[in-house]
Amino acid sequence: MQPLLDVKNLSVEFALRQGPLEAVRNVSFSLNKGERLGLVGESGAGKSVTGFSIINLISKPGYISKGSILFDGQDLAKLPFEKMRGIRGNRISMIFQDPMMTLNPVLTVGTQMIETVLAHMNVTRKEAEEIALEKLRKVYIPSPRKRLAQYPHEFSGGMRQRIVIAISLLTEPALIIADEPTTALDVTIQAEIMDLLLELCESDDMGLILITHDLAVVSEVTQRIAVMYAGGIVETGSTQQVTTNPGHPYTKGLIAALPQSGGAGDRLTQIPGAMPSLLNMPPGCPFHARCEICTDICKQDIPELKENKSGILVACHHADKV
Repeated sequence: MQPLLDVKNLSVEFALRQGPLEAVRNVSFSLNKGERLGLVGESGAGKSVTGFSIINLISKPGYISKGSILFDGQDLAKLPFEKMRGIRGNRISMIFQDPMMTLNPVLTVGTQMIETVLAHMNVTRKEAEEIALEKLRKVYIPSPRKRLAQYPHEFSGGMRQRIVIAISLLTEPALIIADEPTTALDVTIQAEIMDLLLELCESDDMGLILITHDLAVVSEVTQRIAVMYAGGIVETGSTQQVTTNPGHPYTKGLIAALPQSGGAGDRLTQIPGAMPSLLNMPPGCPFHARCEICTDICKQDIPELKENKSGILVACHHADKV
């Protein structure tokens, strides 16, 4: 069966005065219809750039330097602007980090939703309004007809995020890319938003790419995880395998850093050091300066993504020792 999305050897560079910055390096993954994948890692790991690349929203001086992004058999990396516009926001939707920045503050929610429908579907304005009302009901917005006439500032953070999700559903996409959809929300609202995304994916058979730094969040929603570090994927496998038996020291560090990993009163575990500058990448494994099991080979050779004894793909010279 052909996957819904098949990313192969994707690399994204930014042409800077200091030289080319490779924000994403040889990233490959696939996603089947209705499947849920988590992209996990620290800030600067390349998660969001990977998500933006899929819908061809990399701003200059950034550009896709290598690889292919096959969606329903079409290479999105090579599509002209007009054809890509017909897919972006239509077949593929994106939920951005900050709903207050995503929504236009001077337009009502109804205007923004109706205009989105009219831009992608051949329907009347009345039909577009009914579609907008249906999607607001789907994300459990109370009094949806009244809400259409309101402005974004009249909603709470959680309600705004629900509206952004409703907008992403307007054209019944095959794939949703959610970039840190619970940023700046409290824990209770975070759980509600993630439950809602999971429910929508299961009921509508939509694919989901969830971009986050929080392994606890991603472990409850996704079926597979790809852990990113310094622009590349260092580990990928089923969510259960990766979270219970990680094969890369970085993944192990992320799991150990979760508050629930320690006992009451214990100090939080942290990964020492910081991610290297993408402008001045060290030789060998990008993680070696922070790694507890680093040896000479780690400082010299870049490890390939290979299957370890647990069946997880891991980019580590000592994967079976973690």
